[in-house]
Amino acid sequence: MRILIAEDNALLAQGLSALLEALGNEVLAITEDADSFVTAALTDRPDVAVVDVRLPPSFTDEGIRAALRAREHLPGLPVLVLSQYVEDTYARELVADGTGVGYLLKDRVARVDDFLDALHRVAAGGTALDPEVVRQLLAAGADPLARLTEREREVLAMMAQGYGNTEIADRLVVTERAVHKHVGNIFMKLELPPEDSGHRRVLAVLTYLGAPQRPASPPLPAEGARHAARAEPDAASRTGPARLSTRTAPWSLPGLSRRRPGPRDRDR
Repeated sequence: MRILIAEDNALLAQGLSALLEALGNEVLAITEDADSFVTAALTDRPDVAVVDVRLPPSFTDEGIRAALRAREHLPGLPVLVLSQYVEDTYARELVADGTGVGYLLKDRVARVDDFLDALHRVAAGGTALDPEVVRQLLAAGADPLARLTEREREVLAMMAQGYGNTEIADRLVVTERAVHKHVGNIFMKLELPPEDSGHRRVLAVLTYLGAPQRPASPPLPAEGARHAARAEPDAASRTGPARLSTRTAPWSLPGLSRRRPGPRDRDR
């Protein structure tokens, strides 16, 4: 087989390459980032690609997104994802193609023969999915919040309380830049439309309010709780998605026109 590898860990990449070539395969290239992988795939047209999920520069989901990009240009390109993590947002899209797809977790590949068998199945147009990957994909499909990390859930819970990024950073004792990154990940994992961040913030909160078994909000420090209590009388005068209150009913959130009927409406 002609194989393309996308892996930024040099030891793992070289070891995998040596193993595959010792068994009579041809390793076309070892790429360390998403762009070079896509370029190599379009140039060399491998029989199968082995791709890590997290690649430079941000080490989040570049690898699996690069695999999807490559398959847009080369429909049916066999891809075996080999990673330590389950990136369910794009994994579901990759698996949905149905043919020539595999997803194995590095720490759960106990035998070389199992890996080689999965690689051959994917190259032949079949599938090879680790049971843990399947479990997490099913869980993510049942609850949209299952895709979020514990920290992202905390950030979303505080967004639902009406806090802006600066206030969330203060209460979680992290940088505002970190909060901004978490909010971006929340938008991406909840698959919200690429509109203005204010509107997406409202949609994210609506998802949080409607999700089953949503987590409890993180407790505020005593000083923060007193500050929130003092600020509460002014909350009603604030508008915009950055100041949503947990007491605000979903139908009264910005962008939603439905109004809850009151006693006066019934008297008319």
